[in-house]
Amino acid sequence: MAVAASGLESARATLDRARAHLLDLQHPDGWWKGELETNVTIDAEDLFLRYYLGILDRKQTESSARWIRSRQREDGSWATFHGGPFDLSTTIEAYLALRLAGDSPEAEHMRRAAALIREAGGVERSRVFTRMWLSLLGLWSWAEVPMLPPEQIMLPARAPFSVYTFGCWARQTIVALSIVSALRPQASPPIAIDELRTGVSSAPSVNDAWDRLFVLLGRALHLYERHPIGALRRRALRRAERWVLERQEQDGSWGGIQPPWVWSIVALHALGRPLDDPALAKALAGLDVFTIEDEEGRRIEACQSPVWDTGLAVLALLDAGLAATDSRLERAARWLVACEVRVRGDWSVRKRKLEPGGFPFEFANDNYPDVDDTAIVVPALRRALAADESADGACERSLVWTLGMQCKDGGWAAFDVDNTSRLCARLPFCDFGAVTDPPSADVTAHVLEMLGREGMGGLREARRGLDWLLEAQEPDGSWFGRWGANFIYGTGAAVPALAALGLAGHESVRRAIAWLERIQNPDGGFGEDMRSYSDPSWRGRGDSTASQTAWALLAFHAAGELNEAAWRAVDWLVQAQCPDGSWDEPQFTGTGFPWDFNLNYHLYRQVFPVMALGRVLGVGA
Repeated sequence: MAVAASGLESARATLDRARAHLLDLQHPDGWWKGELETNVTIDAEDLFLRYYLGILDRKQTESSARWIRSRQREDGSWATFHGGPFDLSTTIEAYLALRLAGDSPEAEHMRRAAALIREAGGVERSRVFTRMWLSLLGLWSWAEVPMLPPEQIMLPARAPFSVYTFGCWARQTIVALSIVSALRPQASPPIAIDELRTGVSSAPSVNDAWDRLFVLLGRALHLYERHPIGALRRRALRRAERWVLERQEQDGSWGGIQPPWVWSIVALHALGRPLDDPALAKALAGLDVFTIEDEEGRRIEACQSPVWDTGLAVLALLDAGLAATDSRLERAARWLVACEVRVRGDWSVRKRKLEPGGFPFEFANDNYPDVDDTAIVVPALRRALAADESADGACERSLVWTLGMQCKDGGWAAFDVDNTSRLCARLPFCDFGAVTDPPSADVTAHVLEMLGREGMGGLREARRGLDWLLEAQEPDGSWFGRWGANFIYGTGAAVPALAALGLAGHESVRRAIAWLERIQNPDGGFGEDMRSYSDPSWRGRGDSTASQTAWALLAFHAAGELNEAAWRAVDWLVQAQCPDGSWDEPQFTGTGFPWDFNLNYHLYRQVFPVMALGRVLGVGA
């Protein structure tokens, strides 16, 4: 399609401003890191933790409360993502945090929240994690939450319900919670929350024979908990404690993510460790690094993504025409090389002969490198540090590691191999988010794109991965997005992968492009609401966003389809750009657990438009 010279000029000017803004965001050490925004449960739970530990600071509390209040909606509720529906557990935790901060239950904003909570069934209908926090604060009985026996740590790695049958994020949390549920620590209740109770108990839903079996299992575990075998319990607690301590990262975290971090702190303190214990002191100090405080208030990042952000930024800037010899790119690439993982983590439990390699997501996460980051960092290093011995060595080791992490069905998951148990999600405490790590289309696509660009598309592993990806295509032509929202993300990853393998003209690519053309918004942009994870009617529907419009453009470009729809998307990016070269994007377009735990990667709105415009305009190397 012919494009007017004025349109090309506007697009180039947009790219120039965006590239300059992205460069301005680089840290002097070479890395990029955008804020990782979540929902207010993270901030509320930080206050709960500090109350339990006896270190709740008034100034911190007031600042956190200001942030939490700023996220309340007119009807009194809180959601798990921008523009999302009322979420009961999020609203309960936010309400309780504000009560801790001194907000009166008679205040109008609190009355609205409490009314919504009661209408939705009260605290009795909250998720298990919320009731565990209530139990820690003395507002609920530990006897009324599902039991997690610490003896679970003694099961063989391949046994059903071994901790290794859970995804790494769930695994670390479960081991810590098993200590907590056995010891049942409890602070003195800070307040009463009778206004949130309905008096109606919430029994677990029983839909089939498996549900009945797990209800019986839960009852049996509670009976055992009344009289555990003393020697076995002591041995299990010692092993669980050692397991937790062995997995603490250098920055004080566990896995670089909030749930196992805070519950590991609770578990170690419940075991009798004082706050000045080296592990606890390091853990608490590390939380400060994950804290953001500005005029809006104090908030905690549930995770940080510097390796991911830096790898994407390097690729985007190269696509946007920045020379590989530019000192800023070299600094970023050398920082990435230093992040290579060279130790064995939990992935090695099922891959004992596989040598370490790969890259993590966070600043410090050697125990859990991930395939997705590795598939982004390797191409970034190849392009930014061509023929560099240290970079080449890291890339070669990472390629071998990635090939070894392929699942038996041909796909790739993020952190583990064949972590696909369906029984785990049936357990009564697994009512919040994904607890396993099966292969996904977006991760598999990123690996295949990397292999294609490495000239490794003819490998057996690549052919098996390609078969998996083609089989995973949805009937409408899209692909599911596990780590980004949602079908636009999956499709924006899959089409470039197929193109990198020489299949730009494949029938699957034509179907994908046709789907993108059908879902394009009238304004020319693309958007997809998080509700598409739970409601099929939302597939490909949502307010236009910079990141999702860029993902669609990446697919159009890879398919060689710079048609009218593609140029309308370019024009949307041109028109939506802010004067400083950035884009506004309050919408959440990333996920931790699809639908249940959603993320707003603040760098996505910048890095993906730079990448997409650079490719469409053909200015990169």
